[in-house]
Amino acid sequence: MSSKARMDDVLREKIITEPDVILDDQDVMRALIAANERTMGGNIVDLRGIAMERLEARLDRLEDTHRSVIAAAYENLAGTNQVHRAILRMLDPVEFEVFLKDLGGPVAEILRVDCVKLVLESVQNDKDPAVKRLGDVLTVVEPGFIEDYLRTGRNGGEQRQVTLRQLNEGPPVYGEAASWIRSEACLKLDFGAGRLPGMLLMGGEDPHQFTPQQGTDLLSFFAGVFERAMRRWLS
Repeated sequence: MSSKARMDDVLREKIITEPDVILDDQDVMRALIAANERTMGGNIVDLRGIAMERLEARLDRLEDTHRSVIAAAYENLAGTNQVHRAILRMLDPVEFEVFLKDLGGPVAEILRVDCVKLVLESVQNDKDPAVKRLGDVLTVVEPGFIEDYLRTGRNGGEQRQVTLRQLNEGPPVYGEAASWIRSEACLKLDFGAGRLPGMLLMGGEDPHQFTPQQGTDLLSFFAGVFERAMRRWLS
């Protein structure tokens, strides 16, 4: 009689009828390959086993990449929906003051930013009663301020429409919120020929909410829609 233990008949029949159960189980396959290597002895190089190990490692890397791509796709889709909802909310008001106030309220909440500021350059002073009423979201500055602000912390180079950066300390333009703003998105605005530029600031308490490594396509789209909405009000 053979000294080797016989496989249970039920288990043997199960494997014969459903071999995929074994092939799909990585732990079982590793155990079978290890047992096969032991029967061949230590002096034989198992090229097939080496190839399988490499294929298994490659498969693991592909699966990790697949999961990363899917996660990024879901994140991009969620971001797109978020910006679309913010734009629709921004376009709802039929009065200019409500339009601006909503920036610091519902629109900021949809975008999940802690502070929104609209900065407008003007040769007039900021003592206008309307400016005071909208002080939480609107800041009027002297001509040239925006260009200097966007150049801060940068070593020359062309200015982009959207600038993302981290801050050690919030700038005074944020008002009372300056003490806790640690990152920001700066959206440069063009209101058309003959008009001074503007800038939309989105500030976050989280220093990692806006970083230079992030993409800016959605924010550029938001800035383009905002520009067009403002041109309508300014006309």
